[in-house]
Amino acid sequence: MAKQSAPQDLAAIAPKLVELSNEVLFADVWERPELSPRDRSLVTVSVLAALYRTEQLPYHLGKALENGLSVQELSEAITHLAFYAGWPNAMTAITHLKKIADERSA
Repeated sequence: MAKQSAPQDLAAIAPKLVELSNEVLFADVWERPELSPRDRSLVTVSVLAALYRTEQLPYHLGKALENGLSVQELSEAITHLAFYAGWPNAMTAITHLKKIADERSA
């Protein structure tokens, strides 16, 4: 699995945010052994979909696939959260997942 990092072009305007993202979020929190990267991805995708954080969602859906989740598992998680987080959120998330799955199979 490739190390995650914040987009470096953001460092010009928000160097501390990029530093904290890289050193705390990605180098510490994502590396803690209590959850696997696969499980962290499932949690992250679920929260991003539930909160309608559509800008971050495509990246994390792709990372979830890289971390061992299948399209079917992500689809099932999104279907499940539709009843708890709202239908529009789930439909948006599943649209992003379909696009990523289509791109990867092409």
